[in-house]
Amino acid sequence: MLCSCVVPSGYNNNNNTNDDDSGGGDDETVGNGKNMLARKLSTKGDTLYLERRVGLFSGVALIVGTMIGSGIFVSPTGLLIRTGSIGLSFVIWALCGAMSLLGALAYAELGTMNPSSGAEYAYLMDAFGPMPAFLFSWISTLILKPSQVAIICLSFAKYAVEACVDECGSSDFAVKIVAILSILVITYINCYSVNLATGVQNAFTAAKLVAVFVVVAGGVYKIFQGRTENFRDYFDNTTSSMGDVATAFYSGLWAYDGWNNLNYVTEEIKNPSKNIPKAIYISIPLVTICYILVNVAYLTIMSPDEIVRNEAVAVTFGIRALGPIAWVIPLSITVSTLGSANGTLFAAGRLCFAASREGHLMNVLSYIHIKKLTPMPSIIFHSIITIMMVASGTINSLIDFFSFTAWIFYGSAMLALLVMRYTKPDVPRPYKTCIPKDHPWGFLVDT
Repeated sequence: MLCSCVVPSGYNNNNNTNDDDSGGGDDETVGNGKNMLARKLSTKGDTLYLERRVGLFSGVALIVGTMIGSGIFVSPTGLLIRTGSIGLSFVIWALCGAMSLLGALAYAELGTMNPSSGAEYAYLMDAFGPMPAFLFSWISTLILKPSQVAIICLSFAKYAVEACVDECGSSDFAVKIVAILSILVITYINCYSVNLATGVQNAFTAAKLVAVFVVVAGGVYKIFQGRTENFRDYFDNTTSSMGDVATAFYSGLWAYDGWNNLNYVTEEIKNPSKNIPKAIYISIPLVTICYILVNVAYLTIMSPDEIVRNEAVAVTFGIRALGPIAWVIPLSITVSTLGSANGTLFAAGRLCFAASREGHLMNVLSYIHIKKLTPMPSIIFHSIITIMMVASGTINSLIDFFSFTAWIFYGSAMLALLVMRYTKPDVPRPYKTCIPKDHPWGFLVDT
């Protein structure tokens, strides 16, 4: 029975006195009180709680591992098609990274001011009340996070299946079966143990960074061989359409999505007031540099026209640059996508858990496993919806909807930061992001 393995997060269990130093507490005030905006947090020793087992390295791995998915390896053609030139495409890659960093720093202040899990849900609740938070919890739980995991798992399945079949190609049925199996695997990992989930994330992130290094090293080698002809006339054929530039940003921001995932697991981060900002300052510049260098490497092998016409840029790069070890690239793509799916599901379960704890979702989704201390019902619930989306075959239609809707809520959370600078000026802010006084919204910044 469900009640034999999971209990509500506020259930009194005085016998559960796990004294592992990796657990909750640290030097943070995490309970409900005057010092924090945290909502309904359990405390170590008298209730079941989500242990603080995510350190700085795991935090960096969670951000990097969810940001670097299949996009940079598979098809970075969108920006080049919309911008028309490699110069403008590189500018937009860099600007999207800068925008993600600024957004993440705003989230760092929000996450250290309110150390409860749930990210946008918790911040919208604090700034605007229950209605916006309620709407976000349902949209995110039923559409945003499941569609994100489904898209990533379908990408993983596509390249995993194609690596095992002949030139006739793979069937959609086989791809969907592999995608569903991958969802079941990462669901089991996330339900079984936080340490296992973060360990898998750390390993997969390291593997994908090795793959990025291989691609960049191959590009550097080609540059030393004199393959620089594709770097001339950077801004030739640059689009004059602002609409194309806007949609190019749209594609770039999709590639960077995942920069906010650490805020979904704030209750499980060791010393969040220090580790959240540190993880952001390390991970997002690292991803931005990786994206730019990988695109440089592609251009040492292929012309801009070839990149535009190629649906699997990284695979073509591997064949031309790596020769007998070209298999490293397809393997890297599968590892990258599976790691990204694991990190996304890890964060999604915590959002569902936090919203149900407030009564905005079904109460059973606020339960945590009595021994594993993982939000098992919320993880399983997300996985069921994700499997339904994979089976329905309508994932492609959700990609644009996901990006558009997600950034509406990202912007709402940043607006919440400005509002709370005015409405809650006395709440402690262990980390405080800088907003210039001459900014159009500078009047909301406390003096």
